[in-house]
Amino acid sequence: MRAGSVALAFTLLAGGCVSAPSQLPTGGSAYQLIPASEPEVNADNYRIGPLDTVSVTVFQEPDLSSKAVQVDTAGKVFLPLVGEVQAGGKTPSELARDLSESYGQRYLENPQVAVAVQESVSQKVTVSGSVTEPGVFAIKGRTTLLDSLAMARGLSRTAKGSQVAVFRTVDGRRVGAVFDADEISRGLKPDPEILGGDVIIVGNSPSRQAFQDLLMASPLLALMRPW
Repeated sequence: MRAGSVALAFTLLAGGCVSAPSQLPTGGSAYQLIPASEPEVNADNYRIGPLDTVSVTVFQEPDLSSKAVQVDTAGKVFLPLVGEVQAGGKTPSELARDLSESYGQRYLENPQVAVAVQESVSQKVTVSGSVTEPGVFAIKGRTTLLDSLAMARGLSRTAKGSQVAVFRTVDGRRVGAVFDADEISRGLKPDPEILGGDVIIVGNSPSRQAFQDLLMASPLLALMRPW
């Protein structure tokens, strides 16, 4: 396999059982594995996790509203009147619906409740390879591949945008697919949705690196520089 093939898939993800990038699905097969984002369907797909911080607003009931409530390690929050409530694993809309039912059954008439994630620590994406600033980034709400690459300050000058691998754990099994970020950014291909726990690795182009190095070392470059 070439040295530029997605940096040998992060050394095959630290020794995990993952296919090499040249063997990973591309094109339509990649989107079957890691689907494109659908804003109208997935706008509220974030699942609240332990140690996240959420705000709970009960309209016209300021005493029952909380600006910053941290989810405990068991995925629960403690709220006025209703006490301990399971928040982990639910979307903000699902938690808001559950709270509306709880307050409505015992305390309020037709309560309107809104829940928002103020700080996310449980859902993160790792972006590595040929990007400007590799790292681990917190995500909340709908996040796409291009969103994730933007968090890493975009592709490096030697990146091979046509080789962007996304790895995900599905039913306990590590899977991966390769996408063409260049075509996605031009609107020619859909932008796949990125979930918490995904790992993104951007490939490197050795020929482009060699070309850039050659330009920088060339005596002709001095002639092109302004005096």
